[in-house]
Amino acid sequence: MQAIGLCRFSYPAIGGFQVEHETIEERISYLYAEDRLEERFQLLETVALPCLREQTDQNFELIVVIGDTLPKRHGDRLHDLTSNMPQVRIVVEPPRPQRELMKKLLNSARTDPSKPCLQFRYDDDDAVSVDFIERFRRTLNDCSGLVTTNRTVAVDFNRGYVAELGADGIAATETVRNLYVASLGMYVKGGCKLTIMNFAHEKIGRFMPVISVTDAPMWVRSHNGFNDSRQKKVKPVPVEPLTEDQKAEFAARFAIREDHVKRVFSGG
Repeated sequence: MQAIGLCRFSYPAIGGFQVEHETIEERISYLYAEDRLEERFQLLETVALPCLREQTDQNFELIVVIGDTLPKRHGDRLHDLTSNMPQVRIVVEPPRPQRELMKKLLNSARTDPSKPCLQFRYDDDDAVSVDFIERFRRTLNDCSGLVTTNRTVAVDFNRGYVAELGADGIAATETVRNLYVASLGMYVKGGCKLTIMNFAHEKIGRFMPVISVTDAPMWVRSHNGFNDSRQKKVKPVPVEPLTEDQKAEFAARFAIREDHVKRVFSGG
């Protein structure tokens, strides 16, 4: 089955953010602030992209949506970072209503809408395990009964890490959280026009069966200075520096390497 991912890279959508702005101009100014974009690029380079490059199943596509006013130097940097990733397709759009545009992009990416496909959202500051695509497919094969009798089925790999990354390295804590964006995928039956963007990720279980898989850490969610969901008052998540075993696990499972993180965040 075709597998399609969707990532917004600082795209100034109308709606779709928990941080609110009075005008689209204010949103653009916030999203394109130099310190914010620098952190997004650091996380993209060290967290979000390496695990995709090392997927054990390379048969997927990732649509990366950017705004048509993103400064050229930042657009060039994004193209440079993804130039060796044939799965990545960068789409440039003016500000549009978020959900309608994202649904349209996903449906238009289907090579044959009469056939089923797999879809996932992807945040530019998170990582998935290097076997995410492979396990996503295998889990649905293991649950063929649900797939046969439902037009949509969600797959939720709900064990992972919350992490903070910077020039000093990586600190993290393992956790189980249901229906995060990272490592949450959706099967869509052939002929069905629903997409993963039709649903708020934390509410997707109200509309379809959810297969939960908890056997191994499958994602890293970074807590950073500009998490959209953490700009309001939220409970902090305590993290600890990685042990040597955890550093090896982060490298093997997520392609996140502490020396790379330190180098990029220190400007090296």
